Amino acid sequence: MMDAGRHPRIELLVNSEVDDITGFVGNYRATVRRRAEYVDAGECTSCGDCEDVCPVVVPDEYQQGLSSRRAIYLPFPQAVPSSYYLDAENCLGFNPIACGKCKEVCDKKCIDFDVRDTILDLEVGSVIVATGMEPWDPRPYDEYGYTRFDNVVTAMEFERLICAGGPSEGELVRLSDRRVPERVGFIQCVGSRSPNRGVPYCSNICCMATIKQTLQIAEHYPDSQQKVFYIDIRSFGKGFEDMYRRSREEGVDYIRGLPGSVERDPQTGELVVEVENTLSGRREQHRLDMLVLATALVPRKFSRNGDGKRSIDEILSLSHTSDGFVMEAHPKLKPVDAPTRGVYFAGCVESPKDIKESVTQAGAAAMRAGNLLGAGQVRIEAITAELVADLCAECKICAAVCPFNAIVEANKKTGLLPDFIEAACAGCGTCAAECPFDAIVMRHFEDAQITAQIDGILADNPMEKIVAFACNWCSYAGGDNAGTSRLQYPPAIRLIRTMCSGRVDQRFIWHAFEQGAPMVLVSGCHFSDCHYIDAVTWTQRRVEKVWTQMEKLGIRPERLQLEWISAAEGQKFARVMRELDEMLRSVTDEEVAETVKILGKKKLSEPKKVLGPAAAVNVASDAGATVSPPPA
Repeated sequence: MMDAGRHPRIELLVNSEVDDITGFVGNYRATVRRRAEYVDAGECTSCGDCEDVCPVVVPDEYQQGLSSRRAIYLPFPQAVPSSYYLDAENCLGFNPIACGKCKEVCDKKCIDFDVRDTILDLEVGSVIVATGMEPWDPRPYDEYGYTRFDNVVTAMEFERLICAGGPSEGELVRLSDRRVPERVGFIQCVGSRSPNRGVPYCSNICCMATIKQTLQIAEHYPDSQQKVFYIDIRSFGKGFEDMYRRSREEGVDYIRGLPGSVERDPQTGELVVEVENTLSGRREQHRLDMLVLATALVPRKFSRNGDGKRSIDEILSLSHTSDGFVMEAHPKLKPVDAPTRGVYFAGCVESPKDIKESVTQAGAAAMRAGNLLGAGQVRIEAITAELVADLCAECKICAAVCPFNAIVEANKKTGLLPDFIEAACAGCGTCAAECPFDAIVMRHFEDAQITAQIDGILADNPMEKIVAFACNWCSYAGGDNAGTSRLQYPPAIRLIRTMCSGRVDQRFIWHAFEQGAPMVLVSGCHFSDCHYIDAVTWTQRRVEKVWTQMEKLGIRPERLQLEWISAAEGQKFARVMRELDEMLRSVTDEEVAETVKILGKKKLSEPKKVLGPAAAVNVASDAGATVSPPPA
């Protein structure tokens, strides 16, 4: 941070937050709110006179609440800029009658209570999101006595206690009596790998953090006893296994099993830990002076505490995986890219990481952003949407469903028709599928191309085939996974690849049934894995409409299936194909013939009704332009 502060081409905006980001790759405009800095950082010499006279005492967040600070304080020793910060929420100086002592003693006159927030409007070419993560709060599930016993602390609190710059100046002490603990226990996976009372994933760094802390205790307090209660020790990484061996050689006792209860002996004040040692098969009792909880790591909360402002993930249209961390564009080929072009990830916003991994990803994100800015032009795949102006009725449905905000409601120059930002379009095709007037064409995935594939599939022996629309990133890749894994499934399936299941128009489904398809499958990403943010929700909405119409027409809805299959689920792909093949056998020739007859009269697969701009008055309400996507 100090190097960044000294760099001539880096501008640090401390005590600031992003209110909004608009535009597209290479042409972003960021609105940044710079909070009022009541202390002039350029004039402040960090003399500390203001802190000495401040009467307000509050818990110190940097020290995890284990010590206190004043309302005007130095955030931490290496803070940049190295100047005092005034906590406006707790300061009494905004009422001159109540206080103002810090301003009176400041020789440099750098304190001003009348300063207000400033708004900065920045033009940027790319955005790097590095909002980090935070420890899981163990208080709601107080199984280890964190809220009941003073000597039960979290790993972060223990880190501050043993740090030379901590509240006890590096002296490890118990919080109850400030004595050096002779017996210290560590409980791993507190909140991690616990779907019912925490998070389902491994938090990555907890095991090595505990091993490091045991070595620190062994070095400074060689006569101490240490016990680590664990499920599995995950010491993957360069030199990590050696650290684990060193810890065991120092006498640290590793006990495989998580404690069932933690109580306090009222006579001695010791913590009594009951645990089943799964290696020895015995129930054991351990008496400790201090217990450290290695809590899980969770994504930093993006909410603005109900202040009405949009969160960062809403501003940048970020996707999230099932664990709550942001989702990259591709886990292998684009590990630091967001689905939105020109946005990159660094550090723990994408997943729990240690310092080495965070630095590596930060370098990769900086390189990706540098390559983009240095190129001067943006290369995009030729799969973007194109507007046919003569057919557009200006209903604005396309702008409402676009997950990348690539369609603005009206052209700034003419004020008419939607304005397509090609650089922001990712080619999902949701807008084309939702457009009620066929006014949007998807390059290389045009309606005529897809219907031609349907015709080709059903030209011969249609009763032996299942027409399947598969998302390029997940379900189609899941089929590849099944093939490379040599998984057997019936040959009835015929895949039609689309970039996203959101491209599957209702007319494609009806056309397949009109051509004699006994069954149709629409398959895409899971809701939490959608590579086009929320496009999959429109897929579900569209298929549910078709199911409703099928019931009204007397066609079995079971003949249309909707499945979510990820690229890693080759086993599921093969299983779904086997299940569909069994369902295929239940469809009779007479049933298909009756379906063809019914749909021949309804003509549901014909091109949509074409209206001009003058007829757009009632279109938006009729077509559902303002309808929000269904919840994932």
